[in-house]
Amino acid sequence: MATHRKKKSFLLLACLLFLSPVLFAKPIHVEVVKTQDDGFVLMRGDKPYTVKGAGVDGADLKTLAAHGANSIRTWSVDGGVYPASVLLDKAHELGMTVSLGIDFARERHGFDYNDPVAVAEQLEQVKAQVIKHKDHPALLTWFIGNELNFDFTINPKVYDAVNQVAEMIKQLDPHHPTTTTLAGFDEDAMDAITQRAPALDFISFQLYADVVNLPKYVKSYGYEGPYMITEWGAVGHWEVYKTKWDAPVETTSSEKASNYAKSYLKAIQPEAKQVIGNYVFLWGQKQERTGTWYGMFLDSGERTEAVDVMHYIWTGQWPANRTPRVSPIGLDGKVAFDNIYLFMGDEYEATLNAVDPDNDKLSFKWEIRKESTATEVGGDKEEIPELVEGLIEDVSDQKIKFKAPNTPGAYRLYAYVYDGNGNAAHANVPFFVK
Repeated sequence: MATHRKKKSFLLLACLLFLSPVLFAKPIHVEVVKTQDDGFVLMRGDKPYTVKGAGVDGADLKTLAAHGANSIRTWSVDGGVYPASVLLDKAHELGMTVSLGIDFARERHGFDYNDPVAVAEQLEQVKAQVIKHKDHPALLTWFIGNELNFDFTINPKVYDAVNQVAEMIKQLDPHHPTTTTLAGFDEDAMDAITQRAPALDFISFQLYADVVNLPKYVKSYGYEGPYMITEWGAVGHWEVYKTKWDAPVETTSSEKASNYAKSYLKAIQPEAKQVIGNYVFLWGQKQERTGTWYGMFLDSGERTEAVDVMHYIWTGQWPANRTPRVSPIGLDGKVAFDNIYLFMGDEYEATLNAVDPDNDKLSFKWEIRKESTATEVGGDKEEIPELVEGLIEDVSDQKIKFKAPNTPGAYRLYAYVYDGNGNAAHANVPFFVK
């Protein structure tokens, strides 16, 4: 009978280990350490850890690892495609780490940080999340809230709440540092954080075109502590030229790739003394003003040129097969900065110049969509603009003829270029129909 019980126990243990290879694993200690030259370094398991990271929203993690990344960040514990427990397991299997985002209520969504009961309830919810995931060996850091300074009317008590969470994490989980992320470089928010949230281990900044100025901002403010850059990449839709009807002019996928490279070379690589890690945005795809503005992939899964740049940054080599390169669309002999007006039902031409570094055969696809009317901010979810069909003579030509829509208003013409090897390029141009 005893032998039977032993066999049963052994089988149960084997099943548990098979179901979760990290079930009995111990956390790997992570800390921010000051160096002899008054810089900072992130240590993981007593070894310096260089974060080669990306913000991920449902993308294939195997692909991310294959391109040389070693870490991912989230914006909430269980709000993404994968619950945190699944994401941590997947990352661990690939030898990657995860900075888990803790979703924090925002004033712009109606939360009141003057309400002690609501703040206490949030603290208890966060505590449960921390207890659940704190011992996972893939966990790297905790991100307490995302851009809580955005639309900063601000009740500075939000950072009292952040500090409460940071102190709670230090008690429950002494192995993983904490931070909070800021939209841009905000001196008021910096004042609030440095005065009200001393329990944080470092500060994180999220900038796009303006990231190249971050070192200057940090120095001018006098901040000498460690920091991460936890979102960076394309030029933001609020940072570009807008047409007379207020449509932002989006850069092409090739122009985006150039901005990724410039941002890394100016704001990250030279600032290694203070920058203890970075997460590029976005390893995936999302709708934000357009479906191509921030994602490094198309919604159909193809890689864009920004992936080539990050592959080089992470590995020191270019991918074996490169993405196509494109120039801006020419429409009716004009470009987006010319404020293109068309007339209902009239016929027009549009062209796109494209080349492939590997001389792959290129294919094309064009489409017209209504201009986004989204007013959401801070990355909040947006609706995809309506597709307008039947206007383009041949959507697969490199040079197209099309009729302007029969309804006045703002539209956008999109062009996509594919190389047949999982790579693509894109461009678009806004126009207004009279």
